[in-house]
Order: sequence, then C-alpha cells, then structure tokens
Amino acid sequence: MNDLIYHFIITTSHNLSNSIQTNEITWLSAVALLILSALLSILGGAIGGILLAGKDISNPLAARIGGLFGPAGVLPAIFLSLIILKLF
Repeated sequence: MNDLIYHFIITTSHNLSNSIQTNEITWLSAVALLILSALLSILGGAIGGILLAGKDISNPLAARIGGLFGPAGVLPAIFLSLIILKLF
C-alpha cells in the first residue's frame, strides 16, 4: 500500500514538473498554480494589512483582515488568466 502511494506521489510530481517546464497547462498544473497564487495572495494581503492599518488597529487583526481580503481580487484574475491561457 505504501509503495502504491509513493509511486502515485512521484508520478504526479513528475507530471506536474514536466507540464510546468514545457509551458503546457494541464488540470494538475492549473490547480497547483491556483493554490500557489492563493497562498501568496494571503501572505501579500496580510503584509499589506499590517502596513496600512497596523497602527490604527492591532497588527494581528490587520494581518487577519488583509489575509482574508487579499485573495478576493487575486484569485478571480488568476482563474480567468489560466482559462484564457488554456484556450489560446
């Protein structure tokens, strides 16, 4: 059972790295890029929230609010751009 899981993980990561290196967007690479962009937008939103509202409200609260609102503008744009790149 462990060999089957290990083989699946290795095969999936190999297919993902090949599709990203050849600039071919597959469902696996699109989901991976969407997750990566979500994580980076959460981090950027938290940093932006601290910089903009850290003095007015506390830094942890500003980071939480920024982390929630950061992906609101980024994820739809990334999703649409991945669809456009896949179609054309």
